[in-house]
Amino acid sequence: MIELRIQLRVDADTRIGPGKIALLEAIARAGSISAAAREMEMTYRRAWELIDHMNKAFGQPLVVGHTGSAGGASLTTLGSEVVRRYRLLEEMAGDVAAPHLAALDAEIVTPTADAGSAVDLD
Repeated sequence: MIELRIQLRVDADTRIGPGKIALLEAIARAGSISAAAREMEMTYRRAWELIDHMNKAFGQPLVVGHTGSAGGASLTTLGSEVVRRYRLLEEMAGDVAAPHLAALDAEIVTPTADAGSAVDLD
């Protein structure tokens, strides 16, 4: 099945797509980077690198850590807004793209086991 994936290009080096948005959502749910990293099956270091990269790209934090006995992390207003707008763009694009994706999906022919390639590109 053909699907549409949205990727935001923030600057020349930074793209935000489904994975980074899922990380931000996990942080919002879990209240910590380490718990979100575990949920996403990635190391804390990798999660922190992704967050740091997004924070730098926006010139302000999307995620902030909390000090003291409570500890943890949360999304800033901007972080929540990035997630909200990304999900809205994803929904709107999906609505517009749905008939086109369905038409393309209908054109896919599943090859049979004995069918050879019609075109040799080597």
